[in-house]
Amino acid sequence: MTEDGRAVRVGDTGPRPVHLLFSELARPFGDDPTLDFVVKARGQWVSIETLVRTWDGDGLDTFLSSLAEDFHGWEGARAWRSLERDLTISAEHHSGGYVHLTWGIHDRPPSEEWHFETTTVHAAGEELRNLAAELHTFLTSTVE
Repeated sequence: MTEDGRAVRVGDTGPRPVHLLFSELARPFGDDPTLDFVVKARGQWVSIETLVRTWDGDGLDTFLSSLAEDFHGWEGARAWRSLERDLTISAEHHSGGYVHLTWGIHDRPPSEEWHFETTTVHAAGEELRNLAAELHTFLTSTVE
C-alpha cells in the first residue's frame, strides 16, 4: 500500500509475476454510497485495467477478513463480486496453510467483450489480515 493509503498492490510472485493495483478511489455521485476504483493487472504479458463500481466497497475487506479468520481452512470455494461484477474473487484454502485468490477482472457492461483472471497465493491468517486491513484503509480513505 502507498503511504497515504490511496493504492494497494496485490501479488507479484512466481515465474511470470502479475500484480494487481487498486487505485483512483472516487465517489461519482457525491454523498451517494456508490464507490468506484480502478483495478489494474500488470505483468510481462498483460496490461489491463477496468473501473470497478461498488456500493461502499461491497464488503471486499470484510470478505478477506473472514478468510483470514478461518485460517484453519474450509471446503470448496468462497466467492465475492462487486456490484456490477466487474471484479470477482474466488478463494480456496489449500494444504500447507495457503489461500489461493483467483481475481477476475471483467469488461464493463454492456459490451463484456473480455475477461482476465490471475491467482495470487497468500499465507492463511496474518498475511490475509494485512491484505484485508490495507483494502479497508483504501476503501475508507478520503476521496478527493
